[in-house]
Amino acid sequence: QVQLVETGGGLVQAGGSLRLSCTASGRTFSTYTMGWFRQTPGKEREFVAGISWSGGSTYYADSVKGRFAISRDNAKNTVYLQMNSLKPEDTAVYYCAADVRFGRMEVVSTYYDYWGQGTQVTVSS
Repeated sequence: QVQLVETGGGLVQAGGSLRLSCTASGRTFSTYTMGWFRQTPGKEREFVAGISWSGGSTYYADSVKGRFAISRDNAKNTVYLQMNSLKPEDTAVYYCAADVRFGRMEVVSTYYDYWGQGTQVTVSS
């Protein structure tokens, strides 16, 4: 069983920045693909960013390319999402997720096996 805990959400003005962190329990974090997703009320959970087990590959939704950056520190069992130039439409609950199938990199939420509880990000205009 893997537990994921997100921190770092909050309220920020448009144009500002936030960094989300997600720390995992367990000893095999370094083998997981990690992803960040977000969800607003009444909408499907959408992919934001993903990172391979080594950190060597990253991928982003078009809506956040050039503004968000995903990274990981396997020694700390932690994945990060640096969010810059935030817009009101980035307001959502952000979730981190782990895909335990080695080497797979997917943008569809159903491929991910473990989820955090979510952290609220609110961007005011």
